[in-house]
Amino acid sequence: MAEEWIIRVQGKEYGPVDVETLREWKTEGRLLPTNEARRTDADGDLWTTAADIPGLFESDEIAAAPLQTRRSFAQILVETVRIYRKGVFQFVGLTLLTLLPSLSGQLTSALIGTTPNVNVDLRTLAAGAFGFCMLVLTIVLWPVYLAGIQILTVQLAAGRRTGFLTMLNEAVRYWPRVAGLCLFVYGVFFLLTVFAFGIAVMLITTPPSLFSALLALGLLAFQVWLFGRFFINVLFWQQFAVLENARALDSLRESKNLARSGRDLPWFQRPMWRAAFIASIWFAFVLAFTLGPEWSTLRHYFHELTTSQDPQALIQALTTTSKSQAFNLAGFLLGIIQTLLRPLLGIAFVLLFLDSKIDIEQ
Repeated sequence: MAEEWIIRVQGKEYGPVDVETLREWKTEGRLLPTNEARRTDADGDLWTTAADIPGLFESDEIAAAPLQTRRSFAQILVETVRIYRKGVFQFVGLTLLTLLPSLSGQLTSALIGTTPNVNVDLRTLAAGAFGFCMLVLTIVLWPVYLAGIQILTVQLAAGRRTGFLTMLNEAVRYWPRVAGLCLFVYGVFFLLTVFAFGIAVMLITTPPSLFSALLALGLLAFQVWLFGRFFINVLFWQQFAVLENARALDSLRESKNLARSGRDLPWFQRPMWRAAFIASIWFAFVLAFTLGPEWSTLRHYFHELTTSQDPQALIQALTTTSKSQAFNLAGFLLGIIQTLLRPLLGIAFVLLFLDSKIDIEQ
């Protein structure tokens, strides 16, 4: 009699089914190596993972540290770089899904913008429409990119090799859920950014007074609190949505619970602070790549901001300076490098997620 297995995802059990059915689930993206599994004739408490089912997930020699071993923060960073190097071509291929459309749109806009005396004709309209289509394509492919990083990282961390097309096929199946969560998460961050911009506009346009300054500081503190609280709540939404196959609302709820877990650990070992450290390292790296080529322009902006007394004249001067800038090749190339290295952030969060789950289970 063929072996039969029961799979458990988010506390729900599926089965019993044979290995052939499990292979179909794996192909469809419904079964991941990290999902819990046990044989039907085994004790109800003896759960393992789908990766341990013989003949289901074929693997190379196990080169990665076992996922059951908790890593220190330094080990997470080292393992992140190792996984990226191991699957660099697959990560680059995944990044190109969103990078190529974005580059096409940017180059088209730069070409039209640097052409002197450009009139609004059919050529200009076609270029604008092409750039808009490339932007839409980038947005549409973004959820596939996010899901692909999760799946590829888990496979490589466990020492397994997976084909690029197989990984891409599994990532596409998560598109509706990840796309919906992207709209919500990024939408809230956008609204918080608009709120901060509104505070800045209020400071510039209102007459200087003690009351307006205190009001702006109070609103800014409230905005920072909202931003930080929401950031904590959605730290692990991608991992729960893909690796745990959780529904949208469940992903957000479980992300919040995991981020706020580990209260019995030292503060620097808790998931929330580890994630904040990882995000801070990445943001510092991005700022260095972004602000470096623009340093002279930023100094000019700061000089205008500190010397101008007329808000309208200030805005007009900054707008004129922005329009007069030529295409920045160094900034463009650094932006490409930064985008190609962006999977490092996703890899680090997947490893942190796996370690944090171990802490909760233990």
